[in-house]
Amino acid sequence: MKVLAIDTSTSHGSVALVDGGRVLLDEACISDRNHGCALVPLIERARDLAGRFDCIAIGLGPGSYAGVRIAIATAIGLAMATGARLVGIPSVAAWECDLDHHIAIGDARRETFYFTKVERGTCTEGPLLTDAAGLLARIAALPGWPVLSAEALDLAPQAIIARPNALTIARLAAEGRGICAEGDLEPLYLREPHITQPKVR
Repeated sequence: MKVLAIDTSTSHGSVALVDGGRVLLDEACISDRNHGCALVPLIERARDLAGRFDCIAIGLGPGSYAGVRIAIATAIGLAMATGARLVGIPSVAAWECDLDHHIAIGDARRETFYFTKVERGTCTEGPLLTDAAGLLARIAALPGWPVLSAEALDLAPQAIIARPNALTIARLAAEGRGICAEGDLEPLYLREPHITQPKVR
């Protein structure tokens, strides 16, 4: 089965293509606010290598709202054109490391954080939103578990800096593990959208 995977939930995007146990493509790009342009040559290279895709797997975050939506929109277009199955996997379950279990954390802004407990590529708790005290309590409740974060956090200096990786997403999708959505994909939202009301003049 040929699986194309895309993750753009952080400023470090990645695209991977696997066919059975073979890795045909594993490429990364750094494009903080311009993932759309950076993805096109990587996806074209994957298409040239594969000819067709059986499955397209997307990292759904949590992370960059715009980045995840770019990946989803790209995947929907490709799926419509190719008939490939479309699946979503939480990005926090697919880090660029070889761990059987871990805790994924991150800054969710507005003095909140996200927490996820991951076992064998599947989120067994979260992603969920919590405050600083709640995050520290959840980490303390899992002594010895590796803690991963895409950015340094003063609150958790022990966290290993890592990033979601499309190759891990591709392998999980090929094995049918960690899939949390199929077909109609949406980013993993941690809170309701924040809408700023215009000032009264």
